[in-house]
Amino acid sequence: LVRMKFLQLLSRKPGKLGMLFQIPFCQNQFPYLCLATSTCLYSKKKKVNGYEQVDQEKYKNLVYSVTSYKTSAQTPETILEEDNLLYGPPDKHRPPVKAETKTPKNCVPLINPDKRIPLLSSESNLPMKISLQKTKMPSVTRILQQTMSPQQTFYLERWKQKMIQELGKDGFAEYTKNLFLQGELFHAALESIFLSEEVATKEQREDVAISGYLSSVQHVLKDVSEVKALESAVQHETLQYLGLVDCVAKYRGQLCVIDWKTSEKPKPFLKNTFDNPLQVAAYIGAINHDANYDFQVSCGLIVVAYKNGSPAHPHFMDPNLCSQYWNKWLLRLEEYMDKS
Repeated sequence: LVRMKFLQLLSRKPGKLGMLFQIPFCQNQFPYLCLATSTCLYSKKKKVNGYEQVDQEKYKNLVYSVTSYKTSAQTPETILEEDNLLYGPPDKHRPPVKAETKTPKNCVPLINPDKRIPLLSSESNLPMKISLQKTKMPSVTRILQQTMSPQQTFYLERWKQKMIQELGKDGFAEYTKNLFLQGELFHAALESIFLSEEVATKEQREDVAISGYLSSVQHVLKDVSEVKALESAVQHETLQYLGLVDCVAKYRGQLCVIDWKTSEKPKPFLKNTFDNPLQVAAYIGAINHDANYDFQVSCGLIVVAYKNGSPAHPHFMDPNLCSQYWNKWLLRLEEYMDKS
């Protein structure tokens, strides 16, 4: 308030303000005025400590515990002990697990260096179709089934139990039977298409069970040419296993082992096909070491067709990728041989 009055006084007499600041600081008026306003009006009362008003005798123990205890009852050590008791020991940082570097004991190459390809191969209009003979050799399918990882086995069993709960045992048996039947009909229809049996193809296109699958693969069939084998048996003469190849043909100019798969769920990535790439690699190796075939293959193709007719997913496997899966297949084959 005093400062405000002082400023008002100066504003009424402008000349006084200049005179005031021209006065040397050693004189008494200006310091005296500032000292009087600052010391008299801005003195503050001493803060009162609330604890001094407490009846310390009555609450002696409580006051003492509050004012004297400086550390918490919990320490980092006790907190760690409680956490270990409730949640177990902490999961310490671990370095990333390196990819499997295990190499097969018997490193048979995917491409047969000793196989002689005739300069003029037998040009036949009909693809090769060798019947599968009963032998003591294990099939590719059996080897892969017997060497599934515990994780794969767990998920497969869980899916089976879930389907049994929904359909019952008899319903699930009927469901799997229909799946196999649809697969057989689908492969038969593709064989008819490649053999140019138009009448049979027309009948099969009208079959409700497989019409969606056939519609699904139409865009892939446009890129398939020069079919060399259909539903033909192959065997690896060195590693002693056999299999039944769906198709060997050129896909966009590259000779491939083609595996046709049916699915009710989309499988847009190669990893979604589980062990199918190993199966294709096993068939490629078998063809290359089978004397019945006068050619060698270095590429693969997995085509996943859908029952609802949506466009199939073609998964092309180049020579490098086929070699990687070939090494994995050799490890699975060794595991099977060790078990048996």
